Amino acid sequence: MVQITEDLLRRRAEHNNMELSTLEEISLHQQDIEKIELLDKVCRNLKIVYLQSNLIPKIENVKRLKQLEYLNLALNNIERIENLEGCESLKKLDLTINFVGELTSIDCLKQNYNLEELFLTGNPCVDFDGYREYVTATLSQLKRLDGNEIEKSARIKAVQDYPMIRASILKQQEDYRQKREREKREEIEKQTKKSNKKPGFDGRWYTDIDAHSKEQDVEEEDKTDDKNDQENSKFWEEKVAFTPESRQEVHEHVKKQREKEDIKRNGPEPKKRVVRLVGDDGRILNVNEAKLDFTLGDSEDGSCVVLDVGCYKYLDTSLLDADVQPNYVKVTVKGKVLQVVLSEEVKPDSSTAKRSQTTGHLVIEMPKLYPRKPLKLSLNLDKNKENIEKKKRNEIEHLEVDPTAAKKIDLLVTKTKTMSTNGLGPYNGKQHAQATERPNSHDFVDDPDVPPLI
Repeated sequence: MVQITEDLLRRRAEHNNMELSTLEEISLHQQDIEKIELLDKVCRNLKIVYLQSNLIPKIENVKRLKQLEYLNLALNNIERIENLEGCESLKKLDLTINFVGELTSIDCLKQNYNLEELFLTGNPCVDFDGYREYVTATLSQLKRLDGNEIEKSARIKAVQDYPMIRASILKQQEDYRQKREREKREEIEKQTKKSNKKPGFDGRWYTDIDAHSKEQDVEEEDKTDDKNDQENSKFWEEKVAFTPESRQEVHEHVKKQREKEDIKRNGPEPKKRVVRLVGDDGRILNVNEAKLDFTLGDSEDGSCVVLDVGCYKYLDTSLLDADVQPNYVKVTVKGKVLQVVLSEEVKPDSSTAKRSQTTGHLVIEMPKLYPRKPLKLSLNLDKNKENIEKKKRNEIEHLEVDPTAAKKIDLLVTKTKTMSTNGLGPYNGKQHAQATERPNSHDFVDDPDVPPLI
């Protein structure tokens, strides 16, 4: 069974840059689809839908397509017209070669005021007496039926004879319903007989199989091929009624034959590689099935683990899925997994995932369960103050040297400035290290109560 998925819709929407929200036309013919789904949820603006040559048994999930103008469901297994009342803009409906036997089901199309063309060619209801007159009188908005224009005179006559035509249609419709019930019972009995048939014993035991020679194996393969050819020709020669069940059976038979031919031509399909996310010992594994670039690190303040995944810029966000666990994070991109084991335990409930609007990257921030506090330099303010005061007091420091080497020293080393040796001016390199006492001024008074300057 082939399902309508977003991936299938995007592949069929290449002409619209794979965008579904603005898609107006899509072709899904010959896809072996068995159910209409998802169209009314992701493709609301569809105007033209091609679904011919599938295996669809029921019209459904199209009520929300308010802008739908043309719906092609030819060559399907539809037996009843229904669920089209919400398609307000529907202008053309093609149900060619289906199994519509309940002709009165066209009453649901009365609310489709814009419906102009209807195709029912190849359906059982077409064989009913008064078919065209009944449809013409029931759907007054129709302009063409089965490709032929409806004349005004024919419509007037059909409206006049409508009560009598409807009674005839109801009787023929009931006869067809009973016929379909018989066909369904016969099909069930046929499938039951097939399932009860068991393959016969070919005369070989399992211990004898290995003893066969290569020539015998080749002969057996030829016999098998001949048998398959005979069964295939017998299948096509068998006469069956044209029913939804027989059409489904033909489809399955053709599919099996095609698979056998592919295996014979190309050999059996290689087994798909199974991606393992958990080891045999239960340990979570690092996996990059999506083959995407990513970076894993800490935030600036060190409180979070940040995973930056290099997603495709124009990838739809609906194709992304993120799952954060205490010890690992898993990102699924278009069905492919990127799983990264974390070195620290995180809080899944507080984690956030954001998508960059410029680069398209997916950024996941995961708060740590036990964040490490940043190291701070503890400063001893009292000690700093003491050092500053000491610098101010000892602005000039003298070097202690050997007295015998005093003659060789002619400098006083200071921290802040260079002082002269005799107090008369800056040192010029020629003055002697020994300072001479300056004579007192004429008004100098030697007061013993005054403390010395040094």
